[in-house]
Amino acid sequence: MKKQKLKSYSLEEVTDKYIGKSGTHKRDAFDNELRLDLLGEALKQARLDRNLTQEQLGNLVGVQKAQISKLENSLTDARFETILKVFKALNAKVNFNVELLDKKINIAGI
Repeated sequence: MKKQKLKSYSLEEVTDKYIGKSGTHKRDAFDNELRLDLLGEALKQARLDRNLTQEQLGNLVGVQKAQISKLENSLTDARFETILKVFKALNAKVNFNVELLDKKINIAGI
């Protein structure tokens, strides 16, 4: 009996096939949602590393516990200012990368 060799696919190939190619509306929406999930997870991990509850972090930032929960679970389109306040309260440095055409702009230390 001959063993069949399995073909493997990259994440990019699978995403292109099932979500859409990069630059399409569906793919852009997917990528944005993924980035929000990663941001929420980063907020949660930073909060846990500082041994803070959502309520304690909310008090430091001046928002309700529910708002922190929504940020961590990517359930809201929070204002950029609020996200920066949360990271500042966590004593965390935030870096952003912006890519324009073939150029990459690194905005550090925000």
